[in-house]
Amino acid sequence: MNALPIRLLATLLIVTSLSGCAGVIMAGAVGGAVMVNDRRSFTTQFDDHGLDVAVTAALDEDDGLKNQSRIRVISMNRRVLLVGQVPNQMLKDRAVQIARANTDVAQVHDQLRIGNPVGFTTRSNDTWTTTKVKSRMFGDNELDAIRIKVITENGEVFLLGLVDPSEADLAVEVARTTSGVRKVIKVFEYL
Repeated sequence: MNALPIRLLATLLIVTSLSGCAGVIMAGAVGGAVMVNDRRSFTTQFDDHGLDVAVTAALDEDDGLKNQSRIRVISMNRRVLLVGQVPNQMLKDRAVQIARANTDVAQVHDQLRIGNPVGFTTRSNDTWTTTKVKSRMFGDNELDAIRIKVITENGEVFLLGLVDPSEADLAVEVARTTSGVRKVIKVFEYL
């Protein structure tokens, strides 16, 4: 029996396993860097993630919202941003009311749009737009891009973070001049 194919297979399995580990290690390192450089405390970051989950779950309990809408929940320092599409004003108001009902939410930024949920192509374009904006922010030496969260929904870019006014202005300028951006909406909390 020839041992060469078995060795090649074993080597291939080891290499692919290690590359997977490298990806996990790299993701952990990047995630750790983001947490350390965030101006929010670790507790607040954890609480914000919990708010995302809790408000999303509460919205999903409403059949009208769950079946007819596309709503994304983004929390930053106990301030909740709602983006997406709802079919009518009644469901829009209900979504905002549900988010405000969570006692841990300090403020709700309603950026829901009345209309049909966007499709896969638009969501893909939004992902690409977010990538371009973040890449350009990381390329700007005057901007600490890791402290700014970028969310794109139907060509509208939402900027979140705890920033000073000059950081906000730089971030807005980078986003505004990025191709694919229809509008920039600031949801910053100023230091």
